[in-house]
Amino acid sequence: MIQGFSHIGICVTDLDRSIGFYTEVFGFAKLYQLDFENDEVAATMEQSGTFRSAMLIRDDIRIELLQWVDVPTTGSGERKPMTELGFTHLSFRVEDVDGLTDAILAAGGSFLESTRTVLGDVEDPASGRFVYLTDPDGTRIELMQNVPDLSGISAADIAASATG
Repeated sequence: MIQGFSHIGICVTDLDRSIGFYTEVFGFAKLYQLDFENDEVAATMEQSGTFRSAMLIRDDIRIELLQWVDVPTTGSGERKPMTELGFTHLSFRVEDVDGLTDAILAAGGSFLESTRTVLGDVEDPASGRFVYLTDPDGTRIELMQNVPDLSGISAADIAASATG
């Protein structure tokens, strides 16, 4: 039986820089940080080698940042296409999609102006507004303004409404 969601893991090139990015821009706090040097979790990681791990928390979201120390990482560091299978992006509801731009850039991220979208009347401040950014290693992050807060809805609520 599933007890609950645990975390999202993200491979990074510089653990300290990425901790700074997620804490300074999005208000995460570092829950703990561990170094794994003796292959104690090599089977789980499907990789021998030394790595550093930091678990960050914000409300009920947890992100584990992983930096391999003596194993080369792969990938371009560029954001993946949305059509590539697997993880595509993190997403946050914000008061103002433009309000974090300076913090994103100062912390080593990129703001993707070409992804800006407004659903509804551009002149209406209540219209849905969306834009993507990337963290310092190219992980895509969506900012959403004027969207419903779905955090209070549970699977049990949906099941109850479907049967009742």
